Amino acid sequence: MRILIVGSGGREHALAWKAAQSPLASEVLVAPGNAGTAREPGVRNIPVEATDIDGLIAVAQDLRVDLTIVGPEAPLVAGIVDRFAKLGLACLGPTAAAARLEGSKSFAKEFLARHRIPTARHETFTDIAAAARYLRDHPGAHVVKADGLASGKGVVVAEEEHTALEAATSMLNGEFGDAGRRIVIEERLIGVEASFIVLADGLNYVAFPTSEDHKRRDDGDRGPNTGGMGAFSPASAVDAPLEAVIRARIIEPTLRGLKDDGHHYRGFLYAGLMLTGDGPKVLEFNCRFGDPETQPIMMRLRSDLVALTHAAATGQLGKAALEIDPRPALCVVLAAPGYPAAPRTGDPIGGLDTTDSECQVFHAGTQDKDGQVVSSGGRVLGITSLGATLEEARGHVYRRLQGITLDGALYRRDIGRRPYGARP
Repeated sequence: MRILIVGSGGREHALAWKAAQSPLASEVLVAPGNAGTAREPGVRNIPVEATDIDGLIAVAQDLRVDLTIVGPEAPLVAGIVDRFAKLGLACLGPTAAAARLEGSKSFAKEFLARHRIPTARHETFTDIAAAARYLRDHPGAHVVKADGLASGKGVVVAEEEHTALEAATSMLNGEFGDAGRRIVIEERLIGVEASFIVLADGLNYVAFPTSEDHKRRDDGDRGPNTGGMGAFSPASAVDAPLEAVIRARIIEPTLRGLKDDGHHYRGFLYAGLMLTGDGPKVLEFNCRFGDPETQPIMMRLRSDLVALTHAAATGQLGKAALEIDPRPALCVVLAAPGYPAAPRTGDPIGGLDTTDSECQVFHAGTQDKDGQVVSSGGRVLGITSLGATLEEARGHVYRRLQGITLDGALYRRDIGRRPYGARP
């Protein structure tokens, strides 16, 4: 089978790396890919952007692609799966209508309320004065979210009313363009964050190992929110009984709700959860694999990714089962200076040719410039390792980081050390 993976980040490198290990894969194409996927055995980059749906259709037709796996959210929300389906091309992901779970925070909140799936108290606003009144009437900490896609940056955690109002005003005044013309303000939930990701075929699903990521840029969960500065699997706070609760109260009602609403959901579904004293509650949905959660999960996945994704795309997941490495895995993101507000790009990266059997270096924001790998985005690399214990995996990753050079690079030194019960 020829597999096309859409995207250029660390998630896509990890998916391509795993897909290339499948005996079913004759070739793995990545559009547009990065400097890391270009160097991956059995993988070839195709210079077509992830949002160029016409170009991706041409690639799938001309190269006789057997299955397309969509990595990022933007093409899903734009309807890539609908377009492929009309032409009889196999493409794993939800339709544009179902992808509104990620593409619109207000749509997701309305869906959760309608199907009685636990989430934070919230309201939706398009007017600054109304938002201000709501904040005055509901004292306490809040989370302000741009309704649309904002590349993981349209979320502000505000401890005080004035901070929340500043964020709401900035968003409604156009900080994130059309994505922020509507906002959601919700109560800040207290607990431990966890990520629960499943693969669905419209009727059945399989669950990947739990994971936990670190959104704040700086050590101690301080600094601005980012797309993710690191992740580990399994999540420290999710045991087997709690996983059963998550499945019964969140995952299965969500998939049933989608079906009841007329959406035949095929693809990855990511539930970002807060584990509160009242049980798990949904913070957000993503309609694709998480980044950087994909990296440690792919390190632990022993099953054939191509077989799994093909089964999901063709409605054949009923008898599928996942084989998972029992060892924990951890990923630390190396980010460019200035990330997330204004990352600097174009800097050379050294130390990538070092052989290290303990670690896999997944590329995210990189490109090849005259034979030299240079930074091309905010999150640049995701150094990932398995270990007999989480501490052993941490040790492998941080030792490997010492051998990589990128001027002014940022990375957290406490990934995987969030104490149980700590607030993200």
